[in-house]
Order: sequence, then C-alpha cells, then structure tokens
Amino acid sequence: MFKRMGLFFIVNILVMITISIVVNVTGVNRYITQYGINLPALIAFCLIWGMSGSFISLLLSKTIAKMAMGVQLINPQNPGSYGFLLEMVNRMSNDANIPMPEVGVYNSPEINAFATGPSKKNSLVAVSTGLLNGMNRAELEGVLGHEITHISNGDMVTMTLIAGIVNSFSLFLSRIVSFLIVKAISRGESNNGGYFIRIILTVVLDIIFSILGTLVVALFSRRREFKADIGGGRLAGKQNMIAALENLQRKFDPVDERGASLASLKISGRKGFLQLFSTHPPLEKRIEALKNARI
Repeated sequence: MFKRMGLFFIVNILVMITISIVVNVTGVNRYITQYGINLPALIAFCLIWGMSGSFISLLLSKTIAKMAMGVQLINPQNPGSYGFLLEMVNRMSNDANIPMPEVGVYNSPEINAFATGPSKKNSLVAVSTGLLNGMNRAELEGVLGHEITHISNGDMVTMTLIAGIVNSFSLFLSRIVSFLIVKAISRGESNNGGYFIRIILTVVLDIIFSILGTLVVALFSRRREFKADIGGGRLAGKQNMIAALENLQRKFDPVDERGASLASLKISGRKGFLQLFSTHPPLEKRIEALKNARI
C-alpha cells in the first residue's frame, strides 16, 4: 500500500514539475501585464495545465490501475482456471471489432470490474475476485460486455477530453474573476496587497469552479453508463445484462477503497444530493432504461 502511494506521489510531483517547466519556458504563465490580462497567454496557460494532467493520467491509466488495485494479468499462454474469462473477452472483443485487451483479476471482496487504457489498441479489463465468486457465467458476460463497450466507444479518451476542457475552463474563470475583483477593489492601483489577495482569491475560486466542474464531468460519465449497458446487452444478450445489474443491485456494497481515484471506471453510486457527483446512475434507473431499450 505504502509503495503504491509513494509511486503515485512521485508521478504527480513529476507531472507538476514537467508542466511548470513548460509554462515557464513558453512564458504563458506571465499572462498579467501592465495593460491587463493577455488573453492568448492566459488561454494557453489554462489549456496546458488543464489538458496536460488529464492526458498524462490517460497515458498512465493502465499502469496506475494495475498498481492501485494489484491487478494480476492473465497469461494467454497459461490462463489456468481463468481460461473461460479470456474466451469471453476475446469473443466479445471480436464482436465489438476491437483488439483483444489485456485481462486481469484483482483480489477484492467487492463485486466490481473496470476497463481502462489510453486507446482501443492498448486497454485493460479487470474483474474482482468478488465478482467472479458472486456471479454466474451469464451475469459475468453482461459485465464484461459492458466494460468492452466502454473500450469500443472510446469512453476513456472522451472522458479525458471532457475533464481536460472543464479543468481548463475552471482555471480560466478563476483567474479572470479574481483579476476583476482585485481591480475593482484596488481601483486600478498597483500594490503588493492586491497581488496577494488575487493569489488567495484564485486558489479559492479554483476549488469552487473545480467542484462545479466535477458536476459536469459526472453528468457525462453517467450518460456513458447507459450507453455501455445497451452495448453490453448487444454483446452479451439483453437478459444477461439485466441479470448482471439485478445481481449488483442485490449485493452491491462498495468496500474496497484502494482505487478511489478509479471511481469513474468502476461501479459506484451515491444517494440523495450526492448523486449529482456520482459517476454512475442508480442501478434501478439503469435496469429500467435497459428493459425499455430496443436491442
């Protein structure tokens, strides 16, 4: 656990250092001039910070997922008792017209699975031991069909683009608003106090706009789940997909916190107001939508 946390910390630090070097070398961090805000420089600054982190995370997504969840890849040459799992994934991948992803299993009591990877040609499908022990073959096919649909739909790249754009827009808004507030307070006078107020306001607004941005990202994530359910129904059979969701509805209880950062990739849900921040719709809504869908 501590080894994984250490690796994550080092990766994040290296990412921040790399982006900082880029914005300093290009000069886009100097977007405030004596004449006001240099909009092209500010836009470039926000895009570099907002998009770079998202795309670096995408490129490292398989490695991060394997480390976070302790995923053990299944060797196609010697699959052992997991041969049936490889056969299912291979068959549905062919039906979805995508290359065979890596397949792995991670030790966890939760009934869960996820798909990740930077592209359709470089992806991973992982299932928990809890899912393998808690579902029959038909239900397992439904889950795998759902995850393979995420890959064939390019959901990982789509969510990366959405997150990057939302992050960039949040950074842009916070800097514009903080600049205008300080300008109004100082009435155009230049002083160190105004500079520090602007820095504090920018940090506070970054947090506020990031939280609001999370609502947008979560909304898109919930919509992709409905599409993945329909895709899973096409690949594995509508009844198998419905049976898998009904099984999850009876048994779902998220107990594994190792992959909190992978929540958008896994089955998750919240209640009440927190549903707005949930990356997955309530299971009852997914089941109802799938029953009403024409497949």
